Amino acid sequence: MSSKSVLITGCSQGGIGHALAIAFQKRGCTVFATARSPKKMADLEALTNVHLLALDTTQPESIAAAAKEVERQTGGSLDVLINNAGAQYVMPILDDDIEMAKALFEVNYWGTVRVTKAFAQMLLAAKGTVVNIGSGAGLLPIPFQSHYNASKAAMNRWSETLRLELVPLGVRTMTIIVGTVESQLNEKAPQIKLPSTSSYRPIEKDMTELGEYTQTPADQFADSVADDVLSGKSGYVFMAANAYILKWVLPLLPQWAIDRLVTNMGRGLSKMPRV
Repeated sequence: MSSKSVLITGCSQGGIGHALAIAFQKRGCTVFATARSPKKMADLEALTNVHLLALDTTQPESIAAAAKEVERQTGGSLDVLINNAGAQYVMPILDDDIEMAKALFEVNYWGTVRVTKAFAQMLLAAKGTVVNIGSGAGLLPIPFQSHYNASKAAMNRWSETLRLELVPLGVRTMTIIVGTVESQLNEKAPQIKLPSTSSYRPIEKDMTELGEYTQTPADQFADSVADDVLSGKSGYVFMAANAYILKWVLPLLPQWAIDRLVTNMGRGLSKMPRV
């Protein structure tokens, strides 16, 4: 059994991070499960070798406090850091709120950067692994979630650059391109409320609807991640339902086919009246 130390961001109950905490705990790891509010992951406290920490990835003081506690408990090393915390924002580009878009990037992109830098010395000491939970949305122009797509595209590329820079220092980096996994990401997104002047008012109610497609259960996804991390994988790893489309099919599709694919993924764009 493994005795590695693992810190995971975004572990609120019902999400991917929560499932990841359980998966690594089952494999004998010491898990530092983090969330903005520890109350949202209180059930994990009953598990052996799971420690709950408050960590808001948008607040440097919160990150520093969590890092100090992990350093105290591990003696200054961390084997695995999993940047999982994320947020969603659904809104047409013409109607979006720039401040809300910036807040999304603070979580999805800059939060990952902040946390990684804060734990870097502990990862170097352990010759550890950074795992960044990316998304297929970073490869696709899915309508009405442009800033989420862009934040994940930025994180995907940053993560791969990090991988190259950390190779000489003995630290591995995994960028997991996630297909479709059961989570509460969309349920926790801000409610869609279009302005009265929006050209998209005819499909406002449809914007919360997603297409019907297979989703991998969060616990199954988490088990796959844990196995890959502990077996020493690095680089891009495509994982979960529909990931094979992202890896093997998407690069071969002509633009018109990609347009049809993303238009029919939900969010109502296919129902939009033409003018």
